[in-house]
Amino acid sequence: MNGTASARVWLLHLAFIAALVAAGFLLPDYHRGVFSRILVLAVFAMGYNLLLGYCGLLSLGHAMFFAAGLYGAGLPLYHLGWGVPASFLAGVAAGGGLAFVVGALALRTVGVAFMIVTMMFAQVVYLTTLYFTTWTRGEEGLVLPPAARRVGFGDTVLSLSDPTSRYAIALTLFSIVLLAMLRLVRSPFGRTLAGIRENEERMRMLGYDTFRAKLSAVVVSGLACAAAGAAYGLLFGYVGSGFASIQYSILPLLWVLVGGAATTLGPLLGTAFMFYVIDYASGLTTAWLVLVGAALIFVVLFFPKGILGTVRERWLKWLP
Repeated sequence: MNGTASARVWLLHLAFIAALVAAGFLLPDYHRGVFSRILVLAVFAMGYNLLLGYCGLLSLGHAMFFAAGLYGAGLPLYHLGWGVPASFLAGVAAGGGLAFVVGALALRTVGVAFMIVTMMFAQVVYLTTLYFTTWTRGEEGLVLPPAARRVGFGDTVLSLSDPTSRYAIALTLFSIVLLAMLRLVRSPFGRTLAGIRENEERMRMLGYDTFRAKLSAVVVSGLACAAAGAAYGLLFGYVGSGFASIQYSILPLLWVLVGGAATTLGPLLGTAFMFYVIDYASGLTTAWLVLVGAALIFVVLFFPKGILGTVRERWLKWLP
């Protein structure tokens, strides 16, 4: 890609972030609250997208990385009285460490076996959150007190329970991860992952250490998912085992496929689309799943590669 095209890609993403900053001032309180949640969960989807979209690895257990960040941040804050920055870093570290161990073991399998192994690891994490109920309170979960969710900057104290602060922090995290992902997938490492996705045997014959590259992708993906989990717990004040369930492993897969796998902005688009479809459908009828299913059928029929994936294939081939 030449310099002009590369500059256009970066300008697009910076303009997109600027639009989200402006939206923080323009959106009504309700939608700003919804978008705070969407931005955090889009980080979860971006982590998943790195593995599925760019590396071609289908995991059914990514909820364990989200939960590792969630509990890694929530438990020290709740039980040990750690501050917000230390708790957040503990959550990210927990997710990164878990991703390294799981990746080192699960990547010794391929295809369907990899899917099953990752799902089994996630089930172990889920059952662990239920087993140690003295600390986690199982499905009931922990409510993190607002007084503990404060960050001090000199004489200024930032409350994470304040809607304005919550949106700003969620947007900051999203922007950092988005730009980091854009840089990563356009780097030689990102090209290596794409090569593995297309033909791993050929990449191995060319001399690439494909196991190390895939393990690195799992760790980076786990770090992003854990950052989303830690931020979710700290911003919204709740840590529960439901976030480690199989449903939370399926959701990022759905968001990525709807928005467009292997597109940098697709995870956010897919997350926002599904959130608002469910939100409006559930407000119209108790049979809202019928409307959600109809929306998904529409997307599959007219956007077979996800919304942004199809847009890129048909009209804007320069989209990353």
